Amino acid sequence: MRYVWISFVALAALLVGVFAWPSRLASTPHSDSQTALPTHRVALVTSTRPTPTADSVVTFAMRQLGTNYCYAGNTPATGFDCSGFVQYVFQEFKVAMPHSTALLIAVGRPVAREQARRGDIVVFTGTAATSATPGHAGIVVSGPGQPLRFIHSSSARRESGVKISQVEGTDYERRFMQIRRVLQSNGAAE
Repeated sequence: MRYVWISFVALAALLVGVFAWPSRLASTPHSDSQTALPTHRVALVTSTRPTPTADSVVTFAMRQLGTNYCYAGNTPATGFDCSGFVQYVFQEFKVAMPHSTALLIAVGRPVAREQARRGDIVVFTGTAATSATPGHAGIVVSGPGQPLRFIHSSSARRESGVKISQVEGTDYERRFMQIRRVLQSNGAAE
């Protein structure tokens, strides 16, 4: 029986030695004072997300056309509310946005309506005639000198969801508050 136990202990020591050997080598400094090799490999991963340009932001936003409206929604799977849509689009390009229209009025910097360009954020009041606070937002898809058009997630009874609308000649004209520039001309967040 003694030989069985000796064989068992020897086998266990051999297994511990075999499996522990690489980690001991990696954690023990070499005699020539070089550092040990790491015990695991590190993969270098590059981002697959493109640098945000106005065109890439608008192109990505356009891919969401037809997505359902959903109160407090911020993904294509659940649907979007207006600020959730803006947040989702800019999040794709690692540009942080709040999920609140009241807070969107403070992002970036204000620009004159005539200088609005693709990728800017447009903010409107709520639908009530007396509303004076932010209540709706979207992303500008038109260029300077063109009628102001924007993509947004609308809760309208008729044609709700992500769509493109125009400001001039619509109720959005009355509700218009401000254009906010969040991307510099080189695509970096402001």
